[in-house]
Amino acid sequence: MRIWIAHHSDAAWHALRKLAVAPINSLLYLLAIGVTLALPAVGQMLLTNAARLTESTPPAPQISIFMASRADSKATKDVSERLRKHVGVKSHQFLSREETLSRMKGNPDLRDVIDALSSNPFPDAFVVAAADDSHLAMEKLADEFRKWPNVEHVQLDSLWVRRLDALLNLVRTSVILLGVLLGGGLVAISFSIIRMQILTHRAEIEVSQLLGATDGYIRRPFLYYGVLLGLSGGCVAWLLVGAVTLWLRTPLGELAHLYDLVFSLQTLNPRDSALLLGLSASLGWLGAMVSLQQQLGQFR
Repeated sequence: MRIWIAHHSDAAWHALRKLAVAPINSLLYLLAIGVTLALPAVGQMLLTNAARLTESTPPAPQISIFMASRADSKATKDVSERLRKHVGVKSHQFLSREETLSRMKGNPDLRDVIDALSSNPFPDAFVVAAADDSHLAMEKLADEFRKWPNVEHVQLDSLWVRRLDALLNLVRTSVILLGVLLGGGLVAISFSIIRMQILTHRAEIEVSQLLGATDGYIRRPFLYYGVLLGLSGGCVAWLLVGAVTLWLRTPLGELAHLYDLVFSLQTLNPRDSALLLGLSASLGWLGAMVSLQQQLGQFR
């Protein structure tokens, strides 16, 4: 066990020395890997923050029914009774036009405009929660409500949430595709770097093979070098994501304030950070393994 630990410690130390011997080249390698990984990582960071915004919306879609301005109290009571007896309606809430007017007057930006009106412009309304909140069932229920007498307008209040979810799913798929493509790019970068290292130490490797060194002994320092390249590049990508977060936090906060939202852009959470570093180290190892498999086979 001690010999195994000693061999791996020696290989890791050799890998660290290779990074330190050519600091300029190593820095350029890490920047290339970091930028490659930062692109999908930034996308994941933005997706996570967008998901935080959607969590504040009502989870169940609702239907708003607006009565016609000519509808009297009897017509409103008839609609309320039909909603109460409807098998597709889970619950409903009545919003009187007076209540809506009072709530709108509570907004300082609208108070003067509303006071200038000669009459109450708001209709009576109902907010309906459906028993089946699937998209097709909601659309069918809304179409039925539109045919009722004295109903002026019917609106699916949470339709925009569904559209936002569809958009987020599209962006999420795009981020995954981008990550796969750039992950392949990271493997190619690691492959090329390890290949140059192998060619540089070709004479040393051939002598070691002649002296009976095993493939595991020869490969170990290069594999650690690939892992360190990937892991260090992942750290650079993590720092770049943090810098992008700080850069965008103020303008996005100002934009959210215009829509009366309290929102602060957050960087990668611990789970995504660990995933970024783990994948970067794994891809660096994979590129090194593929390069070793090809080059050592040619030496034999």
